[in-house]
Amino acid sequence: MKNYGFGVDIGGTTIKMSLFGMTGEMLDKWEIPTNKENNGSRILDDVALEIEKKLTAKNIPKADVAGIGVGVPGPAVGGREVIRCVNLGWGHVNVAQVLEEKTGLRVKTGNDANVAALGEMWQGGGMGYRNVVMVTLGTGVGGGIIVDGKIVNGANGAGGEIGHIFVNETETEVCGCGKRGCLEQYASATGIVRLARRALAADNSPSSLREIKDLSAKDVLDAAKAGDQTALKVVERMGRILGTSLANIACVADPEIIVIGGGVSKAGIILIDVIRKYYVSRTFSSCKNAEFSLATLGNDAGVYGCVYMLLND
Repeated sequence: MKNYGFGVDIGGTTIKMSLFGMTGEMLDKWEIPTNKENNGSRILDDVALEIEKKLTAKNIPKADVAGIGVGVPGPAVGGREVIRCVNLGWGHVNVAQVLEEKTGLRVKTGNDANVAALGEMWQGGGMGYRNVVMVTLGTGVGGGIIVDGKIVNGANGAGGEIGHIFVNETETEVCGCGKRGCLEQYASATGIVRLARRALAADNSPSSLREIKDLSAKDVLDAAKAGDQTALKVVERMGRILGTSLANIACVADPEIIVIGGGVSKAGIILIDVIRKYYVSRTFSSCKNAEFSLATLGNDAGVYGCVYMLLND
């Protein structure tokens, strides 16, 4: 049996890397800047170099390594290749093949949100469950759907792209995907700020939010916790849209638990309560008892999930 595995979570700014034991314990972690020059042509070279350096420093033979799990910010197909990663400058790249040739180790590739969901199922907020929906609320909205312990990737690697569920046919502003009315436009950090600014413009009700020049989602959520009525209305609308979307997802995935992660999730129970309220009121009766929890692994969820891929290939 192999004793070690590497998790590599490639982001647009940094590459998070970890060395794991095969029972799930993180033995070391570090990160390097993501070199996006020349359309990210050096990224996998940098990853390979870091792996070699760590093996040498720890005196670990390659024969004792199960492989490298890699999370990428884009659709991953067949556990090996990506069609397009805008944030990295990549077009079609066979990540697994390239990295295997550079390191001599087995490589498995997955979408970053999907591997984060696997990480939370394995060692985080979804631990103990095998049917999980994870929603990541950050600058955008990401997600992962796990059925019987396995990620739903889909034919084009786009399974679990929860943020681009269509929720509003009257929206006039354009989502980052080029469409209008996506969930991401309301439930992300930027979406919450959009909702707050619209609410402030709609009437002249007194609100502490009016005093904040560079409004953030945290400002809105903190104001809601303090009882600000405008902020509470924003949280209610966001929760109604997200809770309803999750109710629709549940009719297809039938999760045991829904895990909420990302920076917005730090708001905690005020967010969970309003999302659960609309989820329960609008979901199919057989799905209404799904548990809700907050993600617990933070920025490490991706590297945990990358290693889980290696163990369950």
